[in-house]
Amino acid sequence: MERAYKIEIKPTLEQKIKIHQTIGISRFIYNFYLAHNKEIYQIEKRFISGMDFSKWLNNEYIPKNQDKKWIKEVSSKATKQAIMNGEKAFKRFFKGESGFPKFKKKKNKDVKAYFPKNNKTDWTIQRHRVKIPTIGWMRLKEYGYIPTNVIVKSGAVSQKADRYYVSILVEEDIKANDKTYSCGIGVDLGIKDTTICSSGMKFKNINKTSKVKKIERKLKREQRRLSRKYESLIIRNKNNKEVATRQKIQKQIVKVQKIHQRLSNIRNDYNNKIVSELVKNKPVFITIEDLTISNMMKNKHLSKAIQQQKLYDLTNKLISKAHKNNIEIRQVSRWYPSSKLCNKCGRIKKDLKLSDRIYDCDCGYSLDRDINASYNLRDAREYKII
Repeated sequence: MERAYKIEIKPTLEQKIKIHQTIGISRFIYNFYLAHNKEIYQIEKRFISGMDFSKWLNNEYIPKNQDKKWIKEVSSKATKQAIMNGEKAFKRFFKGESGFPKFKKKKNKDVKAYFPKNNKTDWTIQRHRVKIPTIGWMRLKEYGYIPTNVIVKSGAVSQKADRYYVSILVEEDIKANDKTYSCGIGVDLGIKDTTICSSGMKFKNINKTSKVKKIERKLKREQRRLSRKYESLIIRNKNNKEVATRQKIQKQIVKVQKIHQRLSNIRNDYNNKIVSELVKNKPVFITIEDLTISNMMKNKHLSKAIQQQKLYDLTNKLISKAHKNNIEIRQVSRWYPSSKLCNKCGRIKKDLKLSDRIYDCDCGYSLDRDINASYNLRDAREYKII
């Protein structure tokens, strides 16, 4: 089974320059492929595949434009992977699976440098370091995290908040949880509490903790400082010099990025712990709802809370972890009235409001609405297995 590992690395100054160069050229090639395809489609009404664009770039464009020879200074595999990513984005758009591909911005750091495995010595893994093609040996910040006796398929190097990471796709034998099965559970995802389980487990919303709120207040202050530095660029002193230099702005951008990264790490770690606790007891099945996160985000009053919860990421992690441990994942329809349905008599309370936290039925049944929803998910008869 294939598994991905991501770990922070400690590159040298020369290696940082090479990484920045590869990431920058990959971003340029990706944007160039999108722009060239838009231009050709407007004139000739046809789409250029990634392979055809790669041939045109290497055989016609670069030889005729000598000022673009710097494209060849990095690994050809990395630039070709950027083109293939652009082609994949176009195909998803044509199938209606996503919107029109967007240009990648330098400040967003959303481009990775891909390094496929070309020979046996590439991507050699040791306890404390890894050998990356065209870059060489790179020291790892955490020793022994990546197993050394695995087959590496490919890898990528990325940068975020002034820190560097390596992602490696390996093929290994994953040992499943051999614990005996317990009964099935229903998992209700919410905003007040992240998850409420029919087994009695409840995971609170970590975004309401004092630790996260303190970091968010710090983020607001640093963002305000960054905004003032941008505004001060147009203000000049008596000597006609800029008050805030570009170097100071860049330092402030890194500060904001680091706080964003810290918040993201806290939320990801919390989601990982939730998934681990749900799978650890090895239930026969786990029933979840088919949540349309994109539609839920349209609610301006709840969009921020939903985004902070990372419910989509939590669902994907739960499905992946359950499959590795041979646990059945059941998904009910988005129209299933899990909150409005009485678990005792089966009546549907149509006038239930979001502010009603206690479910009171005419039959005398009274329970917390989220716990009642988890019971209904556990006992659901109509579902699909994913």
